[in-house]
Amino acid sequence: MEDVLVLSDYEIERGKPMPSKNHAIMQANLLLAIQPKYPQFRILPELTIDFPERDRVPDLAFYRQVAFTPGDDETVMTEIPVGLIEILSPNQSITDLMLKRSEYFGAGVQSYWIVLPDFMTIYVYHAPDKFDVFSKNEVLLDEKLGIELPLIEIFK
Repeated sequence: MEDVLVLSDYEIERGKPMPSKNHAIMQANLLLAIQPKYPQFRILPELTIDFPERDRVPDLAFYRQVAFTPGDDETVMTEIPVGLIEILSPNQSITDLMLKRSEYFGAGVQSYWIVLPDFMTIYVYHAPDKFDVFSKNEVLLDEKLGIELPLIEIFK
């Protein structure tokens, strides 16, 4: 008998795998480490963004100027963020995250991070084929966004 993959409502609605405990911890750690130190960014989690090929829901999106506007909300952002972070989920293929690179950079994203929790590693892409790799005991440096981040605090 063949295994049948059953998607949850979350996965169908967002077009991405269900996050896990470690995924949530990585997302929270990144947000809490970056936002206070770099107030020039508004970092928004799980936001639906209108990309040219299709709507995407990255784990974290970096915006330079996004204000809270009561009465004028958006369920799908049309403004493209300057940076994105995707965290590999347990049931997700790294290929899924890699395939998004050209789409993101083609739309105007300047920096794209792929976080691999089990390997305690972050790939920082500056272009679809140009990247740096940082691991747990190193300091991540994203020159495009001007971010320095000790990863020991992220992977704990």
